[in-house]
Amino acid sequence: MSEELYQRGLEIRRAVLGDDYVERAIRNVDDFNRDFQRLLTEYCWGAVWGREGLSRKQRSLNNLCILAALNRAQEFELHVRGALRNGCTPEEIRETLLQVAVYAGMPAGVEAFRIAHRVLTEEGRIPASG
Repeated sequence: MSEELYQRGLEIRRAVLGDDYVERAIRNVDDFNRDFQRLLTEYCWGAVWGREGLSRKQRSLNNLCILAALNRAQEFELHVRGALRNGCTPEEIRETLLQVAVYAGMPAGVEAFRIAHRVLTEEGRIPASG
C-alpha cells in the first residue's frame, strides 16, 4: 500500500471527521481490523476523497444521500458533522435530505431528518424545537 496515499487519507479523514474520532479509531486498531483501517484510510479517504473532481462539501452531501438511503444511522450522523466541517449549511443539508426522501423513500427521509435535526441542534446550527 502507498504510504503517501495513506498519509493524505489520514489528513483528509481528520479534517472531515475530526481529530477525536480518528484518534479513537487509531487507538482501537488491533490485529483483526488493522488491514481494514489501513484500506479505509488509504482508498476511501486518500484515493477517493483526495481527488480534485468534487469539493469536500459536495462529497459530504453525496455521502449524506448514500448513507441515508442505505440506512446507516451511525455513519450518517458522523457525516452530518463532517458536512458541517466541510462548510455545508443546514439549508443545504435540508435540501439534500428532501431529495433523499423522494428518491430513497420516506422512511429513509424520516430517519435522516431526525438524526440531522439532532446533530444540527447539538452543534448549535439550528435552534432546539419545543
